[in-house]
Amino acid sequence: MAIDTPYRAIFCDLTTDQTIDILPLRDVSFDDYIGKAGSLSGTIPIPNKDIADRVKKVREGRTAIYLERGGDLWWGGIVWTTTLQSSGRGVLTLSLQAATFDSYASRRRIRTNIQLTDDQLAIARRLWTELTKAPCFEIVTGEELSGTQRTVNYRVGDETVYQEALDQLAAMQNGFEYQILVYRDPEDGRRVRELRLGAPKIRTGATDMLFDRPGVILSYSFPYDATRGGTTSMARGASVNPNAGAESRPLYSDEQIDTGLLHDGWPLIDLSSDHNEISDQTTLNQLAKAELDGALGAVLIPAISIHLGGIVPPALLGRVARIRITDEWFSTGLDARYRIIGVKVTPPERGRPDTAELYLEEA
Repeated sequence: MAIDTPYRAIFCDLTTDQTIDILPLRDVSFDDYIGKAGSLSGTIPIPNKDIADRVKKVREGRTAIYLERGGDLWWGGIVWTTTLQSSGRGVLTLSLQAATFDSYASRRRIRTNIQLTDDQLAIARRLWTELTKAPCFEIVTGEELSGTQRTVNYRVGDETVYQEALDQLAAMQNGFEYQILVYRDPEDGRRVRELRLGAPKIRTGATDMLFDRPGVILSYSFPYDATRGGTTSMARGASVNPNAGAESRPLYSDEQIDTGLLHDGWPLIDLSSDHNEISDQTTLNQLAKAELDGALGAVLIPAISIHLGGIVPPALLGRVARIRITDEWFSTGLDARYRIIGVKVTPPERGRPDTAELYLEEA
């Protein structure tokens, strides 16, 4: 990183969270989302042997990285890949790719029998407790409840990926969202990794954040994508074969149809999903309905680009943003509320300002 950057890159042992070193990181960008793992990329310059010896302690799969800005943690995750490079002039660098802590769930498989009927958020906590058992990293969990009961059955030998189990549970009708938030404990300053759960949505903050154009909004986009949406949906599950002499066929849900869109002039546009470990039609119906509810007609994920300043807090995901735009398109003025579901930050470097792109959905 440039000397004048407001960010510090802190490298720690993944399992103990003990600080290994604070190293310069340039050409860095990072993002975070609700619903999928965020990422970070950057390059550590290696100008001499002393720095090389320090950088050698950064071990892929065993090292955590945090980005700190103004004393607040803005991003935290696991270094998964590194690449040592030497240029034609002999300049050494180590480039790295990291992902937020929730990416760890994609690297673990359920290898214990888990059979539960409980609140869906309690089941999600149980899964995270299982997958982060020692030797692993510690996460803090709460006691949130959604009021929605689920039944799950995971068996040794099925090799179900924890990420797939969590996402499938969250994707059901009246499901939930989860995210691992990093921050410093206000009392002792230690780093905290907290599992956040929200049903049906994660929401942060009691008041709306206000962004104007002209004003703090540098640019915006409103992409409408009918190739990702639909008016009908079906979900396929596990293959069932009650008759050993007959062909195995997958169990499938009832077709879910949004008649309101059809009456409004939309044609039939089909959505489909596969859930090979589900053998219950009620569950498949819920998954199909949830998929259709989340992608009705054309999918819209607006985005705005803003200058980062002191008024923008690190915990942006789940916050409600009030967007006000007046220009040729919105000649009478747009004044709408959106929930922030994704953040991509580009730190300042070589004269480039500190900016963030916020990905939105209707609040």
